[in-house]
Amino acid sequence: MKKSLMALGSLLMLGGVASAQKVAFEEYNLDNGLHVILHQDKSAPVVVTSVMYHVGSKDENPERTGFAHFFEHLLFEGTKNIQRGEWFKIVTANGGNNNANTSDDRTYYYEVFPSNNTELAIWMESERLMHPVINKIGVDTQNEVVKEEKRLRVDNQPYGNLIAEVKRNMFVNHPYRWATIGSMEHLDAATLDEFLAFNHKFYVPNNAVLVVAGDIDIAQTKAWIQKYFGPIPKGAPINRQKFEEKPITQTIKATYEDPNIQLPMVVASYRTPSMKTRDARVLDMISSILSDGKSSRMYKKIVDDKKIALQIGAFNYSQEDYGLYIIYGIPMQGHTAQELVKEADEEIVKLQNELISEKEFQKLKNQFESRYVSSNSSVEGIAENLATYYMLYGDINLINTEIDIYRSITREEIRDVARKYLNPNQRLLLDYVPAKDKAQN
Repeated sequence: MKKSLMALGSLLMLGGVASAQKVAFEEYNLDNGLHVILHQDKSAPVVVTSVMYHVGSKDENPERTGFAHFFEHLLFEGTKNIQRGEWFKIVTANGGNNNANTSDDRTYYYEVFPSNNTELAIWMESERLMHPVINKIGVDTQNEVVKEEKRLRVDNQPYGNLIAEVKRNMFVNHPYRWATIGSMEHLDAATLDEFLAFNHKFYVPNNAVLVVAGDIDIAQTKAWIQKYFGPIPKGAPINRQKFEEKPITQTIKATYEDPNIQLPMVVASYRTPSMKTRDARVLDMISSILSDGKSSRMYKKIVDDKKIALQIGAFNYSQEDYGLYIIYGIPMQGHTAQELVKEADEEIVKLQNELISEKEFQKLKNQFESRYVSSNSSVEGIAENLATYYMLYGDINLINTEIDIYRSITREEIRDVARKYLNPNQRLLLDYVPAKDKAQN
């Protein structure tokens, strides 16, 4: 009887969690095309104000790569009404914090403030869009900042060029082929007029989504949004070229020398469909089966049992147009990259030919339920998810329903998707090795 009561209590608690996870939101458009999403959560006196622009490194001129990431920095320089160097001072002086990030597909800016500074946050983001100051001093300053970031995060970071090298070898036509941080030579060669033109084209209200989430008064927030964002002129429609890649039909082999490493890494990468597809979500599950945690198939076999690798991992690198399924490993001393690839391939073949057990399948479902709860556990996470589902997926309500897609995936689909995408003739094999002079020392 006691166990029954405990079980009933657990079910009630889980039901409460599932109910609490439903994210309520309101959305509408301003006349200038800005899409607005509001989410009220009065559990804490905090508000997140964020703007996502549909511009990433894939929107750049191949001769001017790095512009999207550069603007992530440049648009903190100042505006007509916020003096140069004052942006971060205003934020911290009012108890807030802020940041921004760029991907191949979009650029995202956000502020987190105490709720009594909601109007300030809305005004600041409108200033970034309406009155940015883009001049030579700002460009030169941020050029040095970006160069330093590249030195720290890429050039001098062990395995820092891994994703960039995978992309470079796997995309021929699509702009995903270059690194998000871009080329410093391209940035050096760019003129001020080119930066102004990029801003004029992409930083327009009809290419953006504004999210205000947290402890807000809906009517008052709408009034502030209209006051500050409403007067911003609509931009010209953005016509995006569609780039398609031919299927990979035979193994691509490549080598990259990294002066920052002492241990070689082997990478197997497969081109996969858009993150909006059901197959991309199945590949997320396959990643968990193969390498999520020390009890996962690859880790347990290759690292723990056979001790062939120091490290092994697999992940689905999902993007708006295409994705990459990447498996990587560092061989243990005395073992080769070929051995590691052979062992990883055996696990994939097993997945392609045998259904995973019901027990493993239930564990997998539990992992994705946990991720779902975690992704919406903070107002910051909810704000970014709302913006992402609107801008990149075209369906905001996926914040509530995407978990149902994962719940509906079957063991048979896991087998079939592994068969469809994870084959030796459809991949890149990259030997990511120490630079020769490094290896000789």
